[in-house]
Amino acid sequence: MTEMQDSAEQTAARSALEALFAECVRLDASDLHIAPNLPPYFRTHGMLAPAQREAIPTSLVEEFARIIVTASAAPALHTVGSVDGAFSAADGTRFRFNVFRRQGTLAIALRRLDDRFRTLGELGIPEHLYQLCRLPDGLVVVCGPTGAGKSTTLASLLDRINQSRQCHIVTIEDPIEYIHVPVRSLINQRQVGPDAPTFNDALVASLRQDPDVILVGEIRDLPTFRTAITAAETGHLVFTTVHAGDCVGAIERLVSVFPADEQTGIRRQLSLVLRAVVAQHLLIADGPSAGAAEGNRRSRVAAIEILTITPPVANMIAIGKSPQIYSAMETGAAQGMQTLEYDLARLLVVGLISEIAAFTLARHPSIVRDRAALLRKQGRRA
Repeated sequence: MTEMQDSAEQTAARSALEALFAECVRLDASDLHIAPNLPPYFRTHGMLAPAQREAIPTSLVEEFARIIVTASAAPALHTVGSVDGAFSAADGTRFRFNVFRRQGTLAIALRRLDDRFRTLGELGIPEHLYQLCRLPDGLVVVCGPTGAGKSTTLASLLDRINQSRQCHIVTIEDPIEYIHVPVRSLINQRQVGPDAPTFNDALVASLRQDPDVILVGEIRDLPTFRTAITAAETGHLVFTTVHAGDCVGAIERLVSVFPADEQTGIRRQLSLVLRAVVAQHLLIADGPSAGAAEGNRRSRVAAIEILTITPPVANMIAIGKSPQIYSAMETGAAQGMQTLEYDLARLLVVGLISEIAAFTLARHPSIVRDRAALLRKQGRRA
């Protein structure tokens, strides 16, 4: 095969890949899945379905992978079996990707990222959380399952800091998803792999880079959490994510990373540095008002739980009385707190989600039912 033929095939593959990216944007799809000998699959407003087009041959999928994966990351496909990263389409649309081996061939999963920073209000998240952007120090945790929009929420918060504060922001990500251009802040974004070997190595180094705000894309191990606490204790505002279903679960998840003989001490440290925990879930908008609000298209809405660390809550964390924290959230509306059940009830009452969706996600469906009844009564009185 000649070099000219090679070039022609690569050009054709790049054109075909760009066409898939364009279709993803046209459909307003959040995800694109590419597998050999299958048509592309698009996830549109939470629903995954194949495109009505021809299957993509194995050789073309492998060519797509060569276009997307950098040369330095390619060896991981053979040693680990998958590789993460981010890629920009020709029109500037940015995608997060995972290329992985399956049954001796390659497949690709891509997540389309927003082309702009959306406000918390646009994301369906209470805008009073912008108060977190003014904190001088401490630890802020955003939790939720994979695909719940944690990175998008953090990007919105960092953008607000960039627009409003003169400070130095260092982000440590794997991969870098949203590109921040300095406005009032200086921003340095580092990617694990190309820029630093591990999250912890990058976080340790960041403390020598005169940061005011640090984003740790995810806390995955004990050394990273130790360093994150140190950073929060020494006058830095640290944002991070944890995989947990609710705010109390996130706290317990962080504590459980440590050996049993250290957990009492780490609870005390965490009670001093933790400022807020936000838990979020994305649900398909299947309520009676969803279609009208979205032009008769099924979309997704955010259900949010918020825990603000007040002195009483800090004391509960320190002495390991986590179950009592739920009661504090129930009565902490004045401090900006809300439970997941409250927000599910709100979404149910305004008609954005169905009872099935609300009750399936809730820890206590009966509480959602009671809160919804109370909100409806208050609405009638108003």
